[in-house]
Amino acid sequence: MERIREAGLTMPGQRHLLTYYPKTNSLLKLIVPKMKTRLLIPVLFLLSLMFAQANDGPIRVLFLGHPAKHHNSNEYYPMLAKALGRDAIYFDYTVSVEEALGEAKYLNKFDVLLLYANHGTIQPHQWKNLKSYVENGGGFVPVHCASWCFGNEPEFDQLVGGRFKSHQGAIFSARVTDSKHPAMKGVEAFEAWDETYFHTNHNPKNRTVLMVRDAMKGDPHTQPEPWTWVRTQGKGRVFYTASGHDARVWSNTGFHQLLKSGILWAAGEAAQARYQKFLASRAPLKYEKRDNIPNYEKRPEPLPYQLPLPAAESMKYTQVPVGFDLKLFAAEPQIVNPIYMQWDERGRLWVAESVDYPNEIKNGRKGNDCIKILEDTDGDGKCDKVKIFADGLNIPTSFTFSRGGIIVAHAPEFIFFKDTDGDDKADVRKVLFTGFGVGDTHAGPSNLRYGFDNWIYGTVGYSRFNGEVNGKKHNFGMGVFRFKPDGSDIEFLHQFNNNTWGVGFNEAGDVFGSTANNNPTFFGGLPATVYGKERGKSAKMIASSPRFYPITPNIRQVDAFNAYTAGCGHAFATSSGFPKNWRNRRAFICGPTGNLLGMYDIQGKDSGYEAINAVSFVASADEWFSPIVA
Repeated sequence: MERIREAGLTMPGQRHLLTYYPKTNSLLKLIVPKMKTRLLIPVLFLLSLMFAQANDGPIRVLFLGHPAKHHNSNEYYPMLAKALGRDAIYFDYTVSVEEALGEAKYLNKFDVLLLYANHGTIQPHQWKNLKSYVENGGGFVPVHCASWCFGNEPEFDQLVGGRFKSHQGAIFSARVTDSKHPAMKGVEAFEAWDETYFHTNHNPKNRTVLMVRDAMKGDPHTQPEPWTWVRTQGKGRVFYTASGHDARVWSNTGFHQLLKSGILWAAGEAAQARYQKFLASRAPLKYEKRDNIPNYEKRPEPLPYQLPLPAAESMKYTQVPVGFDLKLFAAEPQIVNPIYMQWDERGRLWVAESVDYPNEIKNGRKGNDCIKILEDTDGDGKCDKVKIFADGLNIPTSFTFSRGGIIVAHAPEFIFFKDTDGDDKADVRKVLFTGFGVGDTHAGPSNLRYGFDNWIYGTVGYSRFNGEVNGKKHNFGMGVFRFKPDGSDIEFLHQFNNNTWGVGFNEAGDVFGSTANNNPTFFGGLPATVYGKERGKSAKMIASSPRFYPITPNIRQVDAFNAYTAGCGHAFATSSGFPKNWRNRRAFICGPTGNLLGMYDIQGKDSGYEAINAVSFVASADEWFSPIVA
């Protein structure tokens, strides 16, 4: 693979993502195949496997939904992804027919295409790609309203096996008629309210009906209506079910099993064999009950404690989009508890390592933490050389390069370190200013970034800054600040209402950020300095939805459920290594309580921006996966 080295803030097109993990620590890199750059992500486990392609283990499903509220795929897709993620059935989600079907090369990367939407038309090239995909061995799983789609293409009905014509609504249970078919493995009849679909344009060729709905009052038929069926076309397999109108079905575990079995059957025997071999190769998730497990969600009983996995095994529970791969860069004992990182101009990775975080505030602030330099000296993409640049620190929460050295956030102080004799060990240590609170270490300063204006930007939570810089007193908290690299001035720029844990810039230099409690992305439209001594609005939440998309139901949260209760980091995909339509548009935001790294598409709106939720970039069913800095 061709690649170039990244530098830290000297190459603003590169963005790197950090995860903290107290048991097994490592740095992984996320690779875009056949592209010249690589995105590296420190995460919580040793990663030695690559499985982003559809022929590498897990079952990869492209879920084509739509943006409408009726048959709301945006709401129901997460239910399925969460239910099947631990089973290594992974979904890439889109609401665009062109994105899903426009390129045969992209579609062919998936084992299965699942369609749940109300798309009325299909373009000739899209239909050609879909038909070819199935006939050459791809799996197709149209669900419920999918049998209404693409009415301008008569052959589509024949591919599905029938077309929706009419419905009523009722609570009922479809009846299983062929329990021995492999597509029905583990499936039992389940009861739920659903639309009572009646179909037309049936295609009995190569079709086997697996479930029927018995006639009900008001139906246009008296005979059992085919409800779930399979058929083959060319080398491909089609699995259809009429179930799935709304959350009453999509939240049903019986429906999850129906779709799981249908997806596996549609994927074909070769994919099933690969998948079973992969499952047999990975260690199972193990749990034990403990008395001290929080139950903020008020479940009937607390979730059990998941035992940590060996790092290589944890990788097998982690999903990235098709087309991306994960690889190990560094792991214990090279690093322990990394909580921040930056790349220098030589392509070396600098890491803030904190074993004292979060509770060990030491007297005199001399602790067990350090700044390390990790280097790949032989070009194989793995760290093979580690140096300690500065040690004796106590909970350093961030740093950035400046004036030939680094500035470290070490509350209450910001400290400048520099190596003057070339041995990669700091021999200069100078306090620039002091005033950050230490009452709560997770609410202190973080996310230091060198700005386009040659000021350094950072964030702080409710631990606040209350101090004096160059003779001027300042008192601020919960927002974004900037300061001069020599420590001669500091300004508070963007106020928000809770812990602020992320800041980033687009190519225009506009300021964005993330906070806790349902605010994964905000835009700093006006600096607070323009208001003088008056108070005015300096930042605005722009997220279309604070929802995030985990692939495990075992999520622990306090203040907001199924959403970014701890959104942190905010980095744009500006590198040429990303897909073209992502660049300077797609932002990454960490959701550690959901075990994921999420995405938003940032686009102009009025005099500012809006952020459209673009689901997850990386997600894990391992509960120890906790990304914290993008």
